[in-house]
Amino acid sequence: MNRRIPGVLTLEAPAVPEVPVVFDSPHSGTVYPDDFDYAAPEHIVRTGEDTYVEELYAAAPGFGAAFLKAHFPRAYIDANRATADIDQELLDEPWPGPVTPSIKTTSGIGLIWRMARPGCSIYARKLTVAEVKTRIDTYHQPYQHILMETVSGVKQRFGRVWHVNCHSMPAVSDERSPEGAGIRRADFVLGDRDGTTCAPDFTAYVAGEIRAMGYRVALNDPFKGVELVRMVGAPAEGRHSLQIEVNRDLFLDDATKVKTAGFEKLKADITTLIGKICDFAKARTEIA
Repeated sequence: MNRRIPGVLTLEAPAVPEVPVVFDSPHSGTVYPDDFDYAAPEHIVRTGEDTYVEELYAAAPGFGAAFLKAHFPRAYIDANRATADIDQELLDEPWPGPVTPSIKTTSGIGLIWRMARPGCSIYARKLTVAEVKTRIDTYHQPYQHILMETVSGVKQRFGRVWHVNCHSMPAVSDERSPEGAGIRRADFVLGDRDGTTCAPDFTAYVAGEIRAMGYRVALNDPFKGVELVRMVGAPAEGRHSLQIEVNRDLFLDDATKVKTAGFEKLKADITTLIGKICDFAKARTEIA
């Protein structure tokens, strides 16, 4: 069943007989809430977006896979973070619950972003605890809950499920990147948290199919996957989760957010990849 929460998310159900695959795009949202109240220039705040990634993977329901998409922007609240990944520097009072900041938080890009880029604060003020709680309750938790509910339902019906977490990345790293600044990245980076969130054959299969199309692929370098693949991935229990990062230089002018001439080719190749992933899953669950 399709589900939609205006301004928050859309879950597209399979448009053809279902296969045990779920795609999600947590960072492609461009609906900026009225209470965002950012002070940084808009074009800098938007650098956090995975703009057009939901379009690149739009064919997923046509192959039988569910597809969950966030509509809210990543900088407002990041669906790919844990609820305890709180940045105390952003708040005007102590957080009343558990606080477990990640390495991302130290760079200002935790659950709610404090920095748009190194040296550029998003806000001109501190946020209140009430504001943060509202964002968690209205945007973050519905996204994570519906993803897990969808994955669990597919797993129950088929005995196994394959989850693909869809992202894009800047072509070159900056100061807060895991590999340090100034490093040109591969065309695709696959992350399975060093082999812990899906069976090795799935990662190898996806990497092989992408390389066969002529792209350069890196594994867990520099992106291994964060909260969503960690939550979903439990290969011993039949839940396989893989993050895919695609280089923005292949389809986008990252400064202007305008599609480049390469967009349609990349979309066609990703559509082919979606079909291959669905075939992989069908072959392992004996779907006729």
